[in-house]
Amino acid sequence: MNAAAPVRQPGLAERVAEVRALTLALAAPLGDADATVQPMPDASPAKWHLAHTSWFFETFVLRDFVPGYRPYDERWGFLFNSYYNGEGKRLARDRRGMLARPHLDEIRAYRAHVDAALARAIPDLPAEALSLVELGIHHEQQHQELFLTDILASFAANPLEPAYGADKDAVSAGMPLTWHEGRAGEQEIGAGDDGFSFDSERPRHRVWLQPHAIASRTVTNGEWAEFIAAGGYSNPALWLSDGWDWVQREGITGPLYRDEDGTAFTLAGRRPLDPQAPVTHVSYYEADAFARWAGARLPTEAEWEAWAAGADPCAGHQLDRAGPVRPQGSDGPFGDVWCWTGSAFLPHPGFRQPEGTVGEYNGKFMSGQMVLKGASCATPRGHSRASYRNFFPPAARWQFTGVRLARDL
Repeated sequence: MNAAAPVRQPGLAERVAEVRALTLALAAPLGDADATVQPMPDASPAKWHLAHTSWFFETFVLRDFVPGYRPYDERWGFLFNSYYNGEGKRLARDRRGMLARPHLDEIRAYRAHVDAALARAIPDLPAEALSLVELGIHHEQQHQELFLTDILASFAANPLEPAYGADKDAVSAGMPLTWHEGRAGEQEIGAGDDGFSFDSERPRHRVWLQPHAIASRTVTNGEWAEFIAAGGYSNPALWLSDGWDWVQREGITGPLYRDEDGTAFTLAGRRPLDPQAPVTHVSYYEADAFARWAGARLPTEAEWEAWAAGADPCAGHQLDRAGPVRPQGSDGPFGDVWCWTGSAFLPHPGFRQPEGTVGEYNGKFMSGQMVLKGASCATPRGHSRASYRNFFPPAARWQFTGVRLARDL
């Protein structure tokens, strides 16, 4: 055994175990049927998330760097590969809900097998493999958030509206909206050389920002109700052309999971809408239309990142443990809801996609996506940072997505 490895990577095995344990805890309330259903192509079944994150470690670490390792089941690569073309054919995304087998208990056994193999392997892994273990940790944290939002979508589609777990009804403390003058002139954004970052966050580079201001908090449910009452969803002058077509085609009249009776479906079941809490489950199209109605705009990615650079990314309401989560309202950049920006998800100047199959992680999605910044109540605490680039198509809204306004000065 290489005795130097634990010194080079202090606590790596413990961090893997901690993250993997949280995923299992998130799945603990679910039965096999709960974990199998797929309400829409964008939302994957819970047991697929449990298996895919294990497949990631098994394929890119154990298979490639542990001599003699044999996959738990050779057939499962087809089932649990997400989008890595370099790994061959895979099950179509919209067919993941057809996986009645393997059973949830089999998936748990698969996870235990991978966890044990990783624990044995980490002390002897070369630096390249250890960097992939680090990537796998952050990859699994992304899937923990997807796990919760996908369960919410599944339970919302059930006419019985079951609850994932219990939560206390509480009204958020109202906070006045003020404006912070943003950083203008030459600024630097993007990830530096210290700590982990995804390839899409690099390289660090200079930008020029015009004078602007950013709102102290996100838009609330109560403010969104004013937008609805003012006819915001029926006024084409407020909407981008694609957004207006989407509103008309889909019959959109308000945020996802929200009912006209003043309630919203949550991970704790249907609950009264909290007017002081951040509005969530809105698309980029809705965010842009609201900003225009409010006489403001969405911040650019660079404006948001420069403003948030000195803030604590672990602050705010984020995911700490299993159980229902909900936006509660805070005045910092991080937590509660991911905030849409007015920036497309495109490569930073000088971006180079890593070689090999893992290079497919982000680069090939730099088309037709918009950047979101911050973190949500379902983001594992410690996962995000100012340079973090979340991204979704402009019509997506099953995630905990919200709005923070900006305006020119």
